[in-house]
Amino acid sequence: QVQLVESGGGSVQAGGSLNLSCEASGYMLLTNYMAWFRQDASNERVRVAAITVGGATEFYDDSVRGRFTVSQDKTKKWTFLEMASLKPEDTGMYYCAANRGGDEWYGDRDPRTYAYWGQGTQVTVSS
Repeated sequence: QVQLVESGGGSVQAGGSLNLSCEASGYMLLTNYMAWFRQDASNERVRVAAITVGGATEFYDDSVRGRFTVSQDKTKKWTFLEMASLKPEDTGMYYCAANRGGDEWYGDRDPRTYAYWGQGTQVTVSS
């Protein structure tokens, strides 16, 4: 089992920045992808960024590329999302997610790929 806890959400004005953190604990040896998803008012979860464990490869949704940066620390227990030049459309509940190796692979964008989820942290960007 893997437990994920997000922190760092808040309210900012457009153009501002926020940094999200995700602390992972438990059995992480089968996890090779970590991701950040945003759930908006329509309840759709959109993958905004993902990273291979160890940080070799990063993935970004086109809507955040160049503004958001995903990273992981050397212990691999912490995954971060640095968000800059925030826009009102970035508003939503942000979830950290981890896959479980051996499970069905639907691609890094698909929520079904990820077996473990945090409780979410709210980000609100006002215009």
